[in-house]
Amino acid sequence: MWDAIWINARLATLRGGRYAAVERGAMAAKAGRIAWVGPREEIPGDAAALAREVHDCAGRWITPGLVDCHTHLVHGGDRAREFEMRLEGASYEDIARAGGGIVSTVSATREASDTVLAASAAKRLRRLVEEGVTTVEVKSGYGLDVATEMKMLRVARLVGATADVEVRTTFLGAHALPPEYRDRRGEYVDLVCDAMLPAVAEAGLADAVDAFCERIAFSPEETARVLEKARALGLPVKLHADQLSDTGGAALAARFAALSADHLEYTSEDGVLALAAAGTVAVLLPGAFYFLRETQLPPVAAFRRHGVPMALATDMNPGSSPLESILLAMNMACTLFRMTPEEALAGVTVHGARALGLAATHGTLEAGKVADLAVWDVESPAELAYRMGANPLAQRVFRGQADRSLP
Repeated sequence: MWDAIWINARLATLRGGRYAAVERGAMAAKAGRIAWVGPREEIPGDAAALAREVHDCAGRWITPGLVDCHTHLVHGGDRAREFEMRLEGASYEDIARAGGGIVSTVSATREASDTVLAASAAKRLRRLVEEGVTTVEVKSGYGLDVATEMKMLRVARLVGATADVEVRTTFLGAHALPPEYRDRRGEYVDLVCDAMLPAVAEAGLADAVDAFCERIAFSPEETARVLEKARALGLPVKLHADQLSDTGGAALAARFAALSADHLEYTSEDGVLALAAAGTVAVLLPGAFYFLRETQLPPVAAFRRHGVPMALATDMNPGSSPLESILLAMNMACTLFRMTPEEALAGVTVHGARALGLAATHGTLEAGKVADLAVWDVESPAELAYRMGANPLAQRVFRGQADRSLP
């Protein structure tokens, strides 16, 4: 007997990155997995006799649970005052002299206890969960020392375990230079490679390793050292690439068969071709583009042309993308990057899962995959990207367990 079945539903299965809709559909879950999915008339018997729970969707749409594949959800403090200062005319240097910038977040994160970090992260995570998110990636990168980086990863795992959400953790020690290493770049890269990464790997706290390859962060050569060490330790890699300039980050990510390359506003045609050949997912982050008032659009047409899968994420962070809505990220991707609503939904389901190495188990409505679902009060899947400030979620299902009954 199945644990639960959803009937009278319209299914956006997202197979192949398309809606792949089943207009009169049904699906069933057993032991946390999708046990059956297809047209309602093909259910092998009476629904009430086949399942312990029957959920009548009354024509609502079901999609896979949403995936936010790039966040910096765990951090201390916020930078709202810096936002205000910039709009009052303060320069970056003015803010830095006042103790602002990433240094302020690093200081606040180092000072915060596990309990304090977990409480603030749980609030941010709850907002994503309330919009149908069932899988979230959380990066470290605001500790920039061994103890705090591990604290951030530990807190991310803890928050996920208590919130009915799948959390994937990513070590981002090569995010920025901490103030105590300002004039000792090489020594800090040594610390990341020789101390941080081995400690994180031994503790089993990271599912992947990321780095920020950019003129204001780490050079391609320094980044390559980090990625080489990660691969030597058996950890898959991701990369913040080509956000502010074309440093060859996309090609570097492809060279290491990265799960994803993220941002990519300045990626060249050669970089796109490299991503396509490597099978690396392009993760687009419209929240940062919007908040920083950038003007260089990522090469969406080239990604389409060369078949590079495009994921979307909030990039939730205190400095450049304080975005806590995956649905708004979808709208931004359509309005700012000219993605289609279908591409946006694929970006936060099937391609988001692939960007986390979860393509085999998450991201589509197919038998055998994890039963993470979202049930929506909409007339078409396009409404999820179309409406701004709306949340039409009727029910969220995590590993086959519904968070509420359908009205």
